[in-house]
Amino acid sequence: MQPGACGLILAGDIGGTNTRLAYFAADDERVRLVDFEVFPSRQYAALEDVLADFLSSRKLPVERACFGVAGPVQRGRCVTSNLPWEVDARRLALQLDLETTLLINDLEANAYGIAALAPEDCVVLNEGEPNAAGNAALISAGTGLGEAGLHWERGRHTPFASEGGHADFAPRDETEVELLFYLLRKHKRVSYERVVSGPGLYNIYQFLRDSGRGAEPAALAEKLRDKDPAPIISKAALDGSCDLCARALEMFISLYGAEAGNLVLKLMATGGLYIGGGIAPRIIDKLRGPTFWKAFTTKGRLSPLLEATPVRVIMNDQTALIGAARLAAFAETLR
Repeated sequence: MQPGACGLILAGDIGGTNTRLAYFAADDERVRLVDFEVFPSRQYAALEDVLADFLSSRKLPVERACFGVAGPVQRGRCVTSNLPWEVDARRLALQLDLETTLLINDLEANAYGIAALAPEDCVVLNEGEPNAAGNAALISAGTGLGEAGLHWERGRHTPFASEGGHADFAPRDETEVELLFYLLRKHKRVSYERVVSGPGLYNIYQFLRDSGRGAEPAALAEKLRDKDPAPIISKAALDGSCDLCARALEMFISLYGAEAGNLVLKLMATGGLYIGGGIAPRIIDKLRGPTFWKAFTTKGRLSPLLEATPVRVIMNDQTALIGAARLAAFAETLR
C-alpha cells in the first residue's frame, strides 16, 4: 500500500503483557493499517529492542511516530508501571531518525482511537440518555488498570491522560474491608489496580480461598502455579467448573463496576463511559449481567446520573494503535 499525505506512520501500544507495533498510512483525515505485529513485552529489556526487531524485518520508511505507553508520561518520558522499562521520546526519535516522536499514555491513545471506531467495534451495555453530550470516560482493566478522560468542548472530545487506577481502593462493605486488610498485609498500600486488573482477579481469588470462602480444586492449584492465573480463573468461572473462581469473578465485576461509576462521577462523564482493555471482551456476557450495572449505578443521590450514562465495551483490540496513528497524523487538529 502507498503512504498517504504524511507518509507512513509508526504507531505503538506498549502494555505490561504485549507490545503492539504497526505501520499506518493516512489519507483524508483517516488512517488505515498497513502492517502489524504483537510482541511479548517481558521478553525484551527495552522498547528500543522491540522496535529493532520490528523494523529490521520490514525496512519501510517512517515519517511520523506515536507510542501509547502504560504509565505516566511527563516531558516525553515514562517509567512504565508494570514493566522495568524507561521509555524516552528523544531516544526513540534518534532510533527512527526522526526530528521528534510523540509519547502519550496508552489510555490517552485508546481515547484518540474511539472516534475512528465503527458501531460493530463496541457492545452497548446501556444506551443511556438519547443524544448524550458532555465529557466522556474510559476505563481499561488488563495487566493494570488504566483510566482516561475525554473533555467535551465546542462540540468535540479532546482526550487527556489520568493515573486514576492507582488511586486508593475504597471498600463498600464488610467483605471488601476484609479484602483491603488482606492485601495490606502484602502491600504498603492498596490501589484499585490491586483489585481491578488481571493480577487483581488473582488477588481476589486468593483472598476468598484463604478466608475460607471457597475450596481450591487440586487440579486448578497445579495450573495456577505454572501459568498466568487470571485467564485460568476467568475460564473456570465462565464454564462453571469452579465455584471459587465464579465467586472471584463476580466480586471482580462488582469492583470494576464500582470504580467505573466513580470515574464517571469524578469526570462528570455524561457523554458516556467506554470500557477497554483485554479482560472486558472475554467476560462480555458477565458484564451484561446485573452485577456490573448494580455496582456502577449504586451511587446514592447521584444514581440517576449513572443510569442515564451510555456505556459501551470496546471490542477492537487495535483501538490504541489507531488512536496513536491518528494523533501522529493529525495532531494539529486533534489537540
